Parts: sequence; structure tokens; C-alpha cells
Amino acid sequence: MEYVVAPVAGTLDAALAAKIDGKTKPPGSLGRLEALAFQIGRVRGTLAPTLNRPQLVVFAGDHGAARAGISAYPQEVTWQMVENFLAGGAAINVFARANGIALTIVDAGVAHDFGRRENLVDAKVGAGGTASYLDGAAMTAEECERALARGAALAGKLAADGCEVVGFGEMGIGNTASAALITHCLSGQPLAACVGRGTGLDDAGLARKRALLQQALDLWPERNADPLAVLARYGGFEIAMMAGAMLAAAQRRLLVLVDGFICGSAALVAARIAPAFLDYAVFSHLSREPGHRLQLAALGVEPLLDLDLRLGEGTGAALAWPLVRAACAFLDEMASFASAGVAAKL
Repeated sequence: MEYVVAPVAGTLDAALAAKIDGKTKPPGSLGRLEALAFQIGRVRGTLAPTLNRPQLVVFAGDHGAARAGISAYPQEVTWQMVENFLAGGAAINVFARANGIALTIVDAGVAHDFGRRENLVDAKVGAGGTASYLDGAAMTAEECERALARGAALAGKLAADGCEVVGFGEMGIGNTASAALITHCLSGQPLAACVGRGTGLDDAGLARKRALLQQALDLWPERNADPLAVLARYGGFEIAMMAGAMLAAAQRRLLVLVDGFICGSAALVAARIAPAFLDYAVFSHLSREPGHRLQLAALGVEPLLDLDLRLGEGTGAALAWPLVRAACAFLDEMASFASAGVAAKL
């Protein structure tokens, strides 16, 4: 896969700023929505952008390290929650329906045979999930590249089908641990600060999780900040697939809605591979997981919402979509001082 992402061109910047400032409102009075509208116009390359066929994609994968007890839930919950997604009963299903967003579920590497399912994309890289990074690398370099490429192909198909905005979500027992390791390696922040309670660990469980993740770091003394090496060592198939999809979506000038901590780890990888990816990304919310704040700081970005969420699944991206849609709508539809015959500021 070619990982080059072109920066957003600045040729429309002055015109976009003038259009936003010329709306029937005091300059800056719509706050963050104005910056969001400006970003949407830049990404879509027009003064009258659209965000047609919004899509949420939830990638699911299992982690070999989950069998060591780094989560409050057993590994089987991954496939059980995928079944819940397919039945339409999870939070992300509810929020996607409520906001008119199409939802796609992707099996990136769940340790379960779902058979042929009409509403499930089978992109499985490893039938049993990743290997355990407590013993070595979670993925081979070839498996990591395959996951990236399959994610990119999915995003490319969405773009070809007319999708102009795509949000990402995930499911995988143990994936907050992977996200913490990736965040530590790519942000330089202390491991302990990157590790949270995930699905609800108590104090003893949190201490065990931190100790196991330190053990994983100690097994790779030659580690560095190469994003692909870090991804292969500690990532999950769902995280790698999201990173590939994010990069491909940006290459095709789609607006990318990033969910919380685990999606944020994929975005961190994508941004380290191709820094211009950030031009296309909207960070939907601040997760309750402590490492997420560190991710956002490392990327130099601000989230739209702070609702104390820590569910994952893409729920934050779904909840941010109405704000994104509103920002696009005011840029397209709100009258200007000239068109409305309203006197502008003296």
C-alpha cells in the first residue's frame, strides 16, 4: 500500500474564511463549528461542501494477550458483541439509526467462525486473532501489511460508492492494552499514564495490566518509534485495519471521524506514517481512558465533545455526527449579510 497523503490545499482558505465571516452572525460566534466548517470546506475542496452517504465502520478483532487477563471480560465477549452488532442491539446500532448513518461491521480477526453473514464483511487476517505480545510480536510484518491493505480497500470501496464522510469504531477484548502500548511508544509518555481501566478493572486488575504491559515492553528492548514496527508488535488486526482505512480515506479526500482511545491509537499510527492525515481527521470526543488525552496532545488536536465516554464501538463518532452535519449545513445554507439585506458590523 502507498501511504502518501497529500496535505489539503490552501487555495480556498481566504474564500472559506470570508464566507464564514460573512454569514449573518457576529464573527466567531459559532465557535468551534466555524473551525469545523472551515475544515470541511478544505477537505472537500469547495465553498459548498456536501457530506453524502455517511458511513460508520466497526472493525472487530481478538488479541492473544487477552488470555493473560488484561481485561475485566473474557475474550469470548468479542464475538458475542459482534453478534450483538449484527442483531442491531448495541449502542452503536442505536446511535447510528438515530442519526441516519449506515453501519458496516468488519471481522478483522475474531477468534470465531461467523459463517456467511449478509451484514458482516469478512476481512479476517488471522482466524484466531493476533499472537500475544507477551511472548513476541502480535503480528508478523506481512500480517500487519495485509491488515492495512484490507482496511484501505474497504475505504476505497466506500469512496467509490459515494461516501464522503466515514467514522470508525472497534471491538476487541484487550484492545485498550494495545492502544496503551502504541500510545506509549509513539507519544513518549510514561506507560503508567497511558494505561487505564478499560472495561472496568478494579485496582488490582489495573496493577496487573500495567505489570503485564511493562513485561511486553521489556521483551522488545530494541524498540523504536517506527509506527509500522510498533503496530505490528503491539497492535490488533482491527487497529491495523483502521489505520489503513483512515489513510486511504484521507487519500480520497473523505472526512474522517475518529472515535476514542483505540481508534485514536490507529489515528496516531496513521499520522506518524503520513502527517497530512490530520488535515482530514475530526476527533469526535475525549475518552475517559487517561491515555486518550495524551494521544490528542501528541497529535496537537482538540476533540469536539467531552461526555465521559469509554465504550468504544464508534459511539463518540456517531454522537459527533450531528455537529459535523450542522457545521456543513451552516456553511452551505446560512444567509450572508448581503443576501439577507442585513447590515454588517460597522
